[in-house]
Amino acid sequence: GAEGGANTEAPAKKKKKRKKKNNAKPVQTDPPTIAIGDLFPDGNFPEGEICQYRDDNLWRFSSQEMKMKDYAFEEALRDARQAAEAHRTVRQYVQSWIKPGLTMTEICEKLEDCSRTTIKENGLQAGLAFPTGCSINHCAAHYTPNPGDKTVLQYDDVCKIDFGTHINGRIIDCAWTVHFNPRYDPLVNAAKAATNMGIKCAGIDARLNEIGEAIQEVMESYEVELDGKNYQVKCIRNLNGHSIEPYKIHAGKTVPIIKGGEAIKMEEGEFYAIETFGSTGKGLVHDDVDCSHYMKNFDIGHVPIRINRAKGLLNTINRQFGTLAFCKRWVERAGETKYLLALKHLCDLGIVNDYPPLVDQKGCYTAQMEHTIVLRPTCKEVISRGEDY
Repeated sequence: GAEGGANTEAPAKKKKKRKKKNNAKPVQTDPPTIAIGDLFPDGNFPEGEICQYRDDNLWRFSSQEMKMKDYAFEEALRDARQAAEAHRTVRQYVQSWIKPGLTMTEICEKLEDCSRTTIKENGLQAGLAFPTGCSINHCAAHYTPNPGDKTVLQYDDVCKIDFGTHINGRIIDCAWTVHFNPRYDPLVNAAKAATNMGIKCAGIDARLNEIGEAIQEVMESYEVELDGKNYQVKCIRNLNGHSIEPYKIHAGKTVPIIKGGEAIKMEEGEFYAIETFGSTGKGLVHDDVDCSHYMKNFDIGHVPIRINRAKGLLNTINRQFGTLAFCKRWVERAGETKYLLALKHLCDLGIVNDYPPLVDQKGCYTAQMEHTIVLRPTCKEVISRGEDY
């Protein structure tokens, strides 16, 4: 253009321009070492995918009143977008090196180290929202390695990487499925298409049961051939999406992934994790042994504790995690030793809840895709959307 023409005439001008670039904001390194907050010092973090509402809510996009309401929403959005940019940065990094032969512990620790850096971990103000799920094959959710776990990722595994970031309790809950053998493509694509359908159907006044029905129709239109046998992909009927509130990952509303749920409506201002799970098994999960995930009961008041070790552990949990989920690796990282009985005691008292791994039948495969969305007054924003998914 004309500007380019002007520059070629005057090398001096060109030099000035270069200098200006050096004063510009820093660029992310590879591997990522710069906090997202430092990359966007003005606090204008990238927005997610913007989707207009449909039909009866189409007017919201250009409504002055709704735009004013959007302004009041700005702080929550800024925090969520910062957490989402950290999530995108971390997962892009993980996608560049994750491969068969690595232990699940190596994968999770490398991911979490990068996550702590990009989110600029700071007490309960900024950090990891829950442990890195890396559930394999028939295990659909809530597996992360415990200390001493030597499990190795295999070429034929289907692994769901589900991790969360937060700023001031604004949680980004977002997941994808890692696989190396192309035979699983239809299974992974089913979950991806089903989640995107759920996102498409979500909106102010959308009924949760109708979203579930639309998700199921898409998921079950896929089939996968494994060892000469065809499997119709099933929705895992007792797993679902959920509303999210500050420091509260499951805030009370569930987004089913099958038909027949309740006709409850989504409302303005709500955050949701829209997630779907496809399976070649029964399409039903149950608790497995060897729990790794724990979370303090959000609504628990003061409970008197007589056992000193349990009291000490609760102090650590309150200080390190608050009401955010945690795992045994993180308890050890916080300096606790010989904590297992104390942890069991806190669970028995109902102060802490355990969330064991959720498994379908052995030998089957499960896939997941998940995004966090927010129902802004003017539009629906898929905050965690990235170039990858």
